[in-house]
Amino acid sequence: MNWLQSLRAQAAEATAVDQPVFAVDGKTARRSHDRSKGLGALHCVSVWASDFGLSLGQVACDEKSNEITAIPELLRLVDIKGTIITIDAMGTQKALAEQIIDSGADYVLALKGNQETLHQAVLDYVSQHLDNDFADVAARRHQETDRGHGREEYRSYLQMPVPEGLPGVEAWKGLRSIGMATVVCRRDGQETGETRYYLSSLPVGVRRFARAVRSHWSIENGCHWSLDMTFREDESRIREPQTRQNFAWLNRFSLSLLKQHPGKDSIAMKRRACGWSDEFLLQVFAGITP
Repeated sequence: MNWLQSLRAQAAEATAVDQPVFAVDGKTARRSHDRSKGLGALHCVSVWASDFGLSLGQVACDEKSNEITAIPELLRLVDIKGTIITIDAMGTQKALAEQIIDSGADYVLALKGNQETLHQAVLDYVSQHLDNDFADVAARRHQETDRGHGREEYRSYLQMPVPEGLPGVEAWKGLRSIGMATVVCRRDGQETGETRYYLSSLPVGVRRFARAVRSHWSIENGCHWSLDMTFREDESRIREPQTRQNFAWLNRFSLSLLKQHPGKDSIAMKRRACGWSDEFLLQVFAGITP
């Protein structure tokens, strides 16, 4: 853990990120179950420092529904002071928001149907002000467009102060703003879109809000995709409970070390190179710059 904290400090210095984003999300090792022994697939919740490419902590739980109890335990393992914590809708809980604020961090929490009354109130408020394009609200917007690999992705972010009279708002410690993110993707003549809503302790500053949302989405590509495609985690048939947890952590730890290496090769190629060359393995393991 001390070594990981030192890696975080070095990465923070190198990237000069003022307030790093720590994404909290869960992933299931789908083939790690053993029906004959009543053992479900391993589900791990981890903290991913999106700006640095570091996995800083992990807690295992039996099912995705148990993330609600696993996330508070996980955040107690990691120094989150001065960071922005992002969590999907499963972790949008009042007690968790309070824990994050008490730890000296900020939060951006996805808002869905599990917070039914508040979710509907935010939807109604946004719909009400769409008619006049938010002329009566101190809203801020930010737009981005990415192109590549035969795909065009358009992202639009909207952030505004928490409106007066929003039901239950006093129960959310530190809540200062609400936000909306819309993603439209065009590929092969097909268009798909999705809109998500958020609660946040951040003051209105839409570029910082956009970075937090975008960084949380990156855990799928930067961490989970690599674990499945490079480390073949979904194909693992390790069934002994402690062993599969240890290997899940070793995969994340190895991925973090590989991402710190400055070489331009892919993670898969760097991993192979570690097996081909003891010198390269030492560069990755000890953080030596070639």
